[in-house]
Amino acid sequence: MTPDKTLQASVVAELTGDPSINSAHIGVGVNEGVVTLSGVVDSFSEKWEAERAAKRVQGVRALAVELKVQLQSTAERSDSDLARAAISALQWTRQLPAKALHVLVEDGNMTLSGVVHWDFQREAALATVRHLQGLRNLTDEIAVKPQINCSAVAADIERALQRRAHGDARRISVAVQGATVTLSGEVDSWAEHGLALQAAWNTPGVRHVHDELSFD
Repeated sequence: MTPDKTLQASVVAELTGDPSINSAHIGVGVNEGVVTLSGVVDSFSEKWEAERAAKRVQGVRALAVELKVQLQSTAERSDSDLARAAISALQWTRQLPAKALHVLVEDGNMTLSGVVHWDFQREAALATVRHLQGLRNLTDEIAVKPQINCSAVAADIERALQRRAHGDARRISVAVQGATVTLSGEVDSWAEHGLALQAAWNTPGVRHVHDELSFD
């Protein structure tokens, strides 16, 4: 059997062995390690599970998902009902900040957007709505922007100065507004000045650093 045929058989076996997937309606094509899934599934969650199953198979170089979600009549719901269900489910998800996400639904296709501070929050949001009845497709436009903490930035600066035996970080003040960090206070040397700025820039989420440091 050729490598592609062997890989095809492995993917089919993985799909067949997953109870959340009706593999009888899914076709599997393989060309030089690129797997294509085609056919019809009853829900977006089944489509997602099929994609996950194929990715689990060793030897899959790339995956093309051409599965169509064809909802049963009993699973149909209006866009407004689906949007309300999503908003309600997200509100009950403890990991998510209040009103952090926005929901857009058009013809059963849902887009989640907004900003969270951690990737696990993005994953939690997607998992919350992925299995909603009536969903045809889910688009992830959630941005992950880490929250910047003043004490964390100050601690990073202090550790950087201690490693190089430069100055006293307690003379440096740290202020945070959004993704901008402002450093003020006094430093003894250009070396201490550079270390403080570098430590601020190295903090996840920082996009701007205002330098208001002066020399003693």
